[in-house]
Amino acid sequence: MTTLNTLRRHAESRLREAGVDTPELDVRYLLEDALGLTRMDFIAKSEQMISETDAARALALIERRAAREPVGRILGHREFWTLDLALNPDTLEPRPDTETVVDAALAAIPDKKAALDLIDLGTGTGCILLALLAELPNARGLGVDLSPLAVEAAAGNARRNGLEARARFQTGDWAHGIKDRFDIVVSNPPYIPSADIATLAPEVREHDPLRALDGGPDGLAPYRVITAQLPGLLTPGGLVVFEVGQGQAADVAALLDGQGFVETTLLRDLGGVERCVRARNARPSGH
Repeated sequence: MTTLNTLRRHAESRLREAGVDTPELDVRYLLEDALGLTRMDFIAKSEQMISETDAARALALIERRAAREPVGRILGHREFWTLDLALNPDTLEPRPDTETVVDAALAAIPDKKAALDLIDLGTGTGCILLALLAELPNARGLGVDLSPLAVEAAAGNARRNGLEARARFQTGDWAHGIKDRFDIVVSNPPYIPSADIATLAPEVREHDPLRALDGGPDGLAPYRVITAQLPGLLTPGGLVVFEVGQGQAADVAALLDGQGFVETTLLRDLGGVERCVRARNARPSGH
């Protein structure tokens, strides 16, 4: 038998040794899950005795994290915006940086109660689309992903968060074959240059799907495809909001400028990185 506090300290020390960036936070998530504790229990019951069986179960999760498996993968779900999202092997694990896209889109919508049509290209878990639908009560959305397994995860996440009535998902190659027009296009496409994949942290390199990371030789290949599709996809005055990799914002803005988009804005994430490019479709209907 050991106390929760002793187990916590041991687990934090193990993760620190393994080079994990956020040992205290990760230990809290993993021990809460393994021991069935609430966040308040974790603080208030620090001297609670933990059985050897329960401690062993908790430490097995800690060892997986020490081997650099991400917390979200270990738990099978991840918090994003106001949502709780299930993951599977074909979905990128949502990052806090991606909330910049949600913020950027919402900031450009004057009437949050408008009946808007949204599309999310490369939807993964559905995180961006579902976060927007949670804030826009009369909006509807379509999420598209090349992976049937990702589409399955996104549809499950819509149900999990009570948004299934306004969200639908389908497999597809970006917007190929889609005839409808949308008021807002959002996308967090793969943007890591192919040669940089090997240098990524093991949490990303070994656990996120390669297809969701690899953006081609310069990381911009998906943006070229999507920006060429935008004039036929967006309503006049419609909005596009992209997540971009570090150092890519100006290049993606130039691609949008080449398609006649206006009001192009580069937005920074909480770390100060230009993480998001937002622009409006200036073309009239039928062009």
